[in-house]
Amino acid sequence: MSTGLFIASLAVVAILGGGQALSSSFVDGYSDFLAHHGLAARASAMLQLGSSVPLGIYAAIMYARLRRLGIRVPGPAIALYGGVTASVMLAGSALVAWTAGQSAVAAQPNLVHALGILAFASGGVAHLLGLGLLVAGIAVPALVLRLLPAQLSWAGLVIAAVCEFSVLAMVVEPLQVLVPIGRFTSLAWIIAAGFLIPPTRRTHHRRTRQKENS
Repeated sequence: MSTGLFIASLAVVAILGGGQALSSSFVDGYSDFLAHHGLAARASAMLQLGSSVPLGIYAAIMYARLRRLGIRVPGPAIALYGGVTASVMLAGSALVAWTAGQSAVAAQPNLVHALGILAFASGGVAHLLGLGLLVAGIAVPALVLRLLPAQLSWAGLVIAAVCEFSVLAMVVEPLQVLVPIGRFTSLAWIIAAGFLIPPTRRTHHRRTRQKENS
């Protein structure tokens, strides 16, 4: 649900914006877009706000599932902290973007530019820092206890590293490319983990025996 709503938030910009994409807050076109397509920006912000809720719920569910599997290391707590942080940062970014899309605000380019940068910082870099912790907090115990295929666990650690290194985009502008890479690979990974991590110890033991027998 979180991924679907986030993708919908991007699609609605293209639909309501006449096929135009919402440009980066670091270029002049950002203010112009909001001045002419405020509704698209506000609708996108609404969907992103909605996306933040199931992300936080996912983190709570995975924390409970990992604890149910007998994991007492810090991983589940780190995943919960990361997921809640990512959810809160995404919600904050959505509210800032919604504010920037208001007609009275959009008429002030300097204010819109500042709000756009704040929306990027919270919904981009800060959001990814939390998302990376969510992925890492699941991937590490999953790798140690073989709750997931080893390749998927290692992929999660690489994705988490990309998310954490995205903070460098705050001072090295070309590294902003890490934000969409980290975001979409993280979302794909947590979907896969949600389906593959066993819900109970009994399920985990049964899968383990099946692998050994095969």
